[in-house]
Amino acid sequence: MGLGKFLPVVGALVMAGLACPRPVSAGPGEVAELKAELEALKANTAALETRIKQLEAATASALPPTSPAVAAHPAAEPPVPAPAFPEAAPAPPAAKGSNPTAFNPAISMILTGNYAALSEDPNTYRVAGFIPSPKEGPGPRSFNLGESELTVASNVDPYFFAQVTASIHGDDSISVEEAFFKTSALSNGFTVKGGRFFSGTGYLNEIHSHNWDFVDQPLVYQVFFGGQLAQDGAQLRWVAPTDYFLEFGGEVGSGRAFPGTQRDSNALASDALFAHLGNDIGDSTSWRLGISWLDQRSTDRAYSDFDQFGAPVTDAFTGAAKTWIVDGTLKWAPHGDPTLHQLKLQGEYMHRAESGALAFDTLGGNLSGAYDSSQSGWYLQAVYGFMQRWRAGLRYDSMDSRHPNIGLVSSGVLPLNAFPSLLPATPDRATIMVDWSLSEFSRLRAQFAWDQVRADNEHDRQLLLQYIFAIGAHGAHKF
Repeated sequence: MGLGKFLPVVGALVMAGLACPRPVSAGPGEVAELKAELEALKANTAALETRIKQLEAATASALPPTSPAVAAHPAAEPPVPAPAFPEAAPAPPAAKGSNPTAFNPAISMILTGNYAALSEDPNTYRVAGFIPSPKEGPGPRSFNLGESELTVASNVDPYFFAQVTASIHGDDSISVEEAFFKTSALSNGFTVKGGRFFSGTGYLNEIHSHNWDFVDQPLVYQVFFGGQLAQDGAQLRWVAPTDYFLEFGGEVGSGRAFPGTQRDSNALASDALFAHLGNDIGDSTSWRLGISWLDQRSTDRAYSDFDQFGAPVTDAFTGAAKTWIVDGTLKWAPHGDPTLHQLKLQGEYMHRAESGALAFDTLGGNLSGAYDSSQSGWYLQAVYGFMQRWRAGLRYDSMDSRHPNIGLVSSGVLPLNAFPSLLPATPDRATIMVDWSLSEFSRLRAQFAWDQVRADNEHDRQLLLQYIFAIGAHGAHKF
């Protein structure tokens, strides 16, 4: 027990005595009464001081003896370990009273899962008219553990920020979704990012799956990018010093992500350019428009198909895929407050042109010829918060494969039905959803889709029930 514990009591007694109102003039009886109160206050103070000295003496006798070194230098600090990087100047010791966890990273986990009731076999799901991508369809039936994300993020120093996001999949596999550094001290609106990151092309691509407005991605993302496009490379952004939000960016990367392939080359196989423009309309509405261009190269990008006799074959594409993207987003909330009502309109249009060579039956006859295609896809969605914590949404997807130019077919070597996946098609899908956010850390969602993307025009009825729970500190999301 120390003196500090009783000082407030003593101070309160003294202040109480000093604060007592005193009349300007008083009689002999009142003066005598005040003197008596003062003497009592002095006696109480003396008694408290005596008790404090007794407690301090008892506490000191109970403590173990102090080592001579510490007794000689009672204010000495423990030794500071050598820096991990000897070439760097050691940082000054932290000031007393500073937060020892100030540089601890923010750690968060996003837990997701769903229940799927599908009228058609998901194992035979394939979007007609397009070279198949690795991630198409609603996923397996019944209960499923979705993609859970573990994120560790922190400022490295005054110059860099770093983040790692690992995806834990329902099949017990783990993959690195993002692992990047980003500058935080460049001037004039410039930012550099490096490592693995979601490309800045389009609008939805940079948004993590737990923050989508629907359970799954639009068809055009599934078909053109196999889900989300991740770059292993570098990105440069510049925000112009204007009243409007005006941003320009560019990326270079290895091009390993679909539709690119792993290449045994030092050359870069993915290039991207994008620009964004946005502003506010009054205090309730904001908007953003964007345009992007993406160039990716692939070598022997294999996919499974059937020949004209129904026998399974493996075909492969080698060449370049150039994609143009136009996106637009409009958000409305009364006076900027989305608590009770909010509206979000979002849409993207993509056009992809592929040119190169298409090999037929690479494990058998291995015939090859020229290949060119000009394909497009788009989606438009609206999500409305009709009451606190409740939202409803509607989305429509449409794709158009058009007629590709297949050299082996135009030369008469093979019939068109030797490439059934590439037969012209216009698949589409309509989706409705409603979700309930119990808090900003939990969300329950129900979604139903009328899916007509298969070559035989089978109508797949897809009911998905999803839960999303956020654990830990999670950063803000993009506009």
